[in-house]
Amino acid sequence: MKFDFTRWLPAIATNPNRKTTLSVVGVTALAGLAFGPTAVAAPLANSPHEGAVAAIDKATGQETAVTTAESATERADRASSSKPSRSELIPHGVQGLQSRVPLDDAQRQNAKTIIEVAKRTGVGERGAVIGIATALQESKLYNLGHLGAYNDHDSQGLFQQRPSSGWGTEAQITDPEYSSNAFFQALKNVDGWRDMPLTAAAQTVQVSAYPFHYAQWEEQAAEVVSQLW
Repeated sequence: MKFDFTRWLPAIATNPNRKTTLSVVGVTALAGLAFGPTAVAAPLANSPHEGAVAAIDKATGQETAVTTAESATERADRASSSKPSRSELIPHGVQGLQSRVPLDDAQRQNAKTIIEVAKRTGVGERGAVIGIATALQESKLYNLGHLGAYNDHDSQGLFQQRPSSGWGTEAQITDPEYSSNAFFQALKNVDGWRDMPLTAAAQTVQVSAYPFHYAQWEEQAAEVVSQLW
């Protein structure tokens, strides 16, 4: 099901740390809207993918990242030299009917942040598409604050990550740069993620109650990456 988010999302409030967070306390139009439990939203006792668990430690500084022959910066510099091709963005083709929402300046800025972090972490164009598609499903690319009665547990931010699941503090997970980095570190810990369909890669990290919903955003995510890369 598609929603016209522009009808209910409130004005954007900017906090002192330059993080834009949305709050919708008292907005009854959100009733019944599912942001989907994330990996993030499910207790670790539910045994999410071991790569996602390991990535929580890595993203929160409890594990030292392994360096590779080619640094993330080098890969980013190489990748930024040209626009990515469709085969790089959607190597497995889209699955099912595609959804689309118009993007405002705040959403595009969050998309730019996800792309920049994708470059720095070395997940490249494909990783950026997965990240943006995931954020489109979880938050429609808005950096959501706590939604009061409509919140999914303590999930917040672009990727609806949870402090109680170890993803960071509330301030950290509502920082688009931090939350994007945490998502991509988790993705990198999923064996074979580059060869997976988008919805499978995203679901392995997010452990959502709606595992196939990520697929519907692949086309728009690829277009956004192509435009902003």
